[in-house]
Amino acid sequence: MKKTSTRLADGRELIYYDSRDDVSRTAQDRRPLPSTETLSELRYDPVLDEWVVIAAHRQGRTYHPPADECPLCPSRDGRLSEIPDTDYEVAVFENRFPSLAAHPHPEDVKAPAPHVIRPGAGRCEVVCFTSDHDASFADLTPAQVGTVLEAWTDRTAELSALPGVEQVFCFENRGAEIGVTLAHPHGQIYGYPIVTPRTERMIASAAAHRRRTGRNLFEDQLDAERADGRRVVLSGEHWTAFVPFAAHWPYEVHLYPNRRVADLRALNDAERAEFATLYLDLLNRFDLLFAPEEPVPTRESTRPDRRAARRANRTPYIAAWHQAPVRHTSGSTPGNGGELALHMELFTIRRTVGKLKFLAGSESGMDVFINDVAPEDAARRLREVKR
Repeated sequence: MKKTSTRLADGRELIYYDSRDDVSRTAQDRRPLPSTETLSELRYDPVLDEWVVIAAHRQGRTYHPPADECPLCPSRDGRLSEIPDTDYEVAVFENRFPSLAAHPHPEDVKAPAPHVIRPGAGRCEVVCFTSDHDASFADLTPAQVGTVLEAWTDRTAELSALPGVEQVFCFENRGAEIGVTLAHPHGQIYGYPIVTPRTERMIASAAAHRRRTGRNLFEDQLDAERADGRRVVLSGEHWTAFVPFAAHWPYEVHLYPNRRVADLRALNDAERAEFATLYLDLLNRFDLLFAPEEPVPTRESTRPDRRAARRANRTPYIAAWHQAPVRHTSGSTPGNGGELALHMELFTIRRTVGKLKFLAGSESGMDVFINDVAPEDAARRLREVKR
């Protein structure tokens, strides 16, 4: 993989990831951009013992532009975008409207308790999976997925080395129902200045499990699902995809490497290769959950446009990589991030055709999820759907 780093007109970093070494990336950003200004800060909630990001400057970010004004497409035909080159494989750049941004002293506390404020220090990046505006991650080839995985891994390493970054989070939001404002296939990477509340809870649960049993929680979870089999959707030599026993979402799949590792950097070549094919299979199954069995031919053509039909019925989802915090300790010492196992959690907010799962009173008010689909039924449907 070839990595080429450059700068956009306002100073933000842009990185190209190419599968070939002979690719040259010399195009310059010719837009008259003002420098990026952020107002991010972290405010401490003492009742819930967690931090909240306040990013008031993001109200003016780009919102559902037409396809011919997409900022993630390559710069072509006189139209300038966030990507100066006329084509690309995978491109990563600092978000123009970041929730978190670099700060010279990320540890500074600006106010005394109980109104504690810290600078919103960190890094927010956009990952463009392909230059094809009409594609989706599921349309990529295994080789293209491999390049995306290399980019995720490289960014995990680079952001982990930044001062003040405590956790790196790679994720994809897809679909307007999720809240996506740019239709181009892309994801994001956050370098948080804190360990997130969800990860803190995972680590605490793993520590308690270690004290009770002497074993790792995530290894025991994976072993139990593989032994039971009813909720396993896909299983390979190196990865297993299963619906968790207590799934929160109607269709939720966790994808684990069969060998416990802390983060993306620890995956070996065989695990990387199998991830690409198995993840594409899983995404295609998600897209088929709510799609019609056969596209209806148009008047202009008797042959159904399968890709167009699939675009119209894409399942909205969130795909989230869970990695150990930056300053975790390896081994099995209770209470540290070394107990956390790398895995992806993929879920959709759609519960059936034309109906969404909203986080209403119980979920939003009390953090108690109510799932409308039995996990065993969700796994069975995902196993049965055909291309």
